[in-house]
Amino acid sequence: MKRRGFLQGGSLTVLFSLAPLLPAVAQAPAAAVLPGSLNGNRQLDSWLRINADGTVTVFTGKVELGQGILTALTQIAADELDVDPKRLQLVSGDTSRTPNEGVTSGSLSIQDSGTALQYACAEARSLLLAAAGAKLGVPVTELEVNDGVVQARGAGRTTYWEVSADASLRREATAKIAPKSGKQHRLVGQSMQRRDIPAKVTGGQAYVQDLRLPGMVHGRVVRPGAPRAKLLAVDIDAAKAMPGVLAVVRDGSFLAVAASREEQAIAAARALQASARWSAPGDLPPSGAALFAHMRTRRTVDTVVNEKKNPVAADAPAARLVADYTRPYQAHASIGPSCAVAQWDEGKLRVWSHTQGVFPLRADMAKVLRLPAASITVMHREGSGCYGHNGADDVALDAALLARALPGTPVRLQWMREDEFTWEPLGSAMTMQLRAALDSSGKVVDWQHEVWSYTHSTRPNDPDGSNLLAAWSLEQPLPAGPSRNIPQPSGGSDRNAVPLYDFPRQKVVNHLLVDLPIRTSALRTLGAYANVFALESFMDELAGAAGMDPVEFRLAHLRDARGRAVIEKAAAMAGWSRTVAADTRTPGPAVPPGVRKGRGMGFAKYKNLAAYCAVVADVSVDTRTGVVRVERAWAAADAGLVINPDGLRNQIEGGIIQSTSWTLHESAPHDSNNLLARNWPDYRILRFPEMPSVKVELIDRPQDKPLGVGEGAHGPTVAAIANAIASACGRRPRDLPLHAERIQALLT
Repeated sequence: MKRRGFLQGGSLTVLFSLAPLLPAVAQAPAAAVLPGSLNGNRQLDSWLRINADGTVTVFTGKVELGQGILTALTQIAADELDVDPKRLQLVSGDTSRTPNEGVTSGSLSIQDSGTALQYACAEARSLLLAAAGAKLGVPVTELEVNDGVVQARGAGRTTYWEVSADASLRREATAKIAPKSGKQHRLVGQSMQRRDIPAKVTGGQAYVQDLRLPGMVHGRVVRPGAPRAKLLAVDIDAAKAMPGVLAVVRDGSFLAVAASREEQAIAAARALQASARWSAPGDLPPSGAALFAHMRTRRTVDTVVNEKKNPVAADAPAARLVADYTRPYQAHASIGPSCAVAQWDEGKLRVWSHTQGVFPLRADMAKVLRLPAASITVMHREGSGCYGHNGADDVALDAALLARALPGTPVRLQWMREDEFTWEPLGSAMTMQLRAALDSSGKVVDWQHEVWSYTHSTRPNDPDGSNLLAAWSLEQPLPAGPSRNIPQPSGGSDRNAVPLYDFPRQKVVNHLLVDLPIRTSALRTLGAYANVFALESFMDELAGAAGMDPVEFRLAHLRDARGRAVIEKAAAMAGWSRTVAADTRTPGPAVPPGVRKGRGMGFAKYKNLAAYCAVVADVSVDTRTGVVRVERAWAAADAGLVINPDGLRNQIEGGIIQSTSWTLHESAPHDSNNLLARNWPDYRILRFPEMPSVKVELIDRPQDKPLGVGEGAHGPTVAAIANAIASACGRRPRDLPLHAERIQALLT
């Protein structure tokens, strides 16, 4: 009996046995692991297409955040293909067109997307040359390529565009064609003008905040000042009667308004806010110094992140040190408040967003809106001052919920400044305790590091709920995802808590706080900024106890040759010596009375996986006012193969400036009910007159793989500043930020 006839017989009998009677069917061989993001997006034509008009379209799931990634990817692709960069059109972060590369975060774009493009373009070039050789009747070894023109050494020529039909990229990548070596690069390793800069300096349409679509209207969202507050009552009719108002949406505690003009939407939102009554849970943790003691009493999930138990000499340690360090809640404080544009059309949704993950955002929106993911298209547009998990994803859902009330009409919804400060996820407060023992020779023989922190990752697409803000307040809400930690080796709250130094005995313990009274998520570096601050400050304290110069002490405990090289390079750039470091404490003739100067160093390999960076900072401390000024900073960085030297320096420079701002000023205050920062006067950031002079030098290693660098300078910078203050004042700051009041208290 044939299978079809058997099934048509009206019944199906299934026979089975608890013991196998026949040999197992051979499993298909597992697919080979491909490099970078190519492994999850294996079709060549999902990465590039050769167009008949003489252009090349390159696709990437990574997005531009101001880090220059699209320029660097252009260099990589153009170099591998042997075409002029002007021929390349980049499509970035579009769920309908680009590969799914998750989230642009963690300084992984070059490692993931850049590596994928290297191999995809190398294989595409090989296929194109094979087709060209067949057309010209010559071996591939007889061909040369210049800007897509393929020339045979004897005679004859063709182009990529002419043979593209014979070299189909609609196939799975093999990654068997090796990319070019460093010696063959023409563009990689050279500074190239950034693709994203011209529109930003000429007033062009650079950001999603600038996007204008035909027939577009404007929206605002209305929220309380307290997390978990519920909307009890509001006068919607009065707002609907205001000029230009097109729709007022209330769904549970979600409240938003759309109007023809932006100022009309703002006025209506203010009216709704004035009439709204909210519950006040009053359940926020204590503030100030009490916060950190409180954190150590809360429920935690405890993990031993790293432990070494090598034998040490039986002699009693010559010295033991214990120190506690803290870092407050900090805001992203993006210069441009979060913004999105959304449009519903015949049951389908299109969203323009500065999200860092178009596919995760689409997945979470599909859950909240009860739509198939295929009915939603999310397209990235750069945001003004976007990095980490700020309000970008939340405002996208806000815009979609409001646009649903106005089918066919594009709705632009921008948060107000108070929305951004109050409702974006913050960088978690953290407290660290470090303990160590020194032997009689000044070597560390035991090292203990404990960290207490809330989660650093509540990005969209959590499998156990929704991490989009509006989802929690709808009439049919979705729960927030639980607190989780990003696992090592990348790490979340324990990122960079494992020392790169060589200690025979060490133990690193992470205490992840389970309950989340204030919403937290990814702020640049996650836990690395605070952990490097603690670790590198403690190294200076131990150096002092051992009677050693801080640079000498670090080198005595560090075997990693590349780590040693950046420390030595930064020290040489600054003219570091034991004598110079000591002399900076004594005011010279040009130093005003009451001002002390100091120098400090910080070092880290970001995530212990990415770029090496060492920073030396010179500071002045006014002992009368407590004001700290970072005067100069020198940085040495090793990111392996350098794609764009100017772009890499930009990232180190920007990291130093942002870390200086965090270190000297930034803290997000709260009381028992509300987050208190509403506008810039409530949240101090670094100002232009306070900018330090910064010099960056790169150690290029073209034979090595490129390493992520975007967040590599933050940790070394805070440590260098703190160590410089201790050098200047003889007192050790351990609680961030190092603002004037705190330094004054330290000195009294």
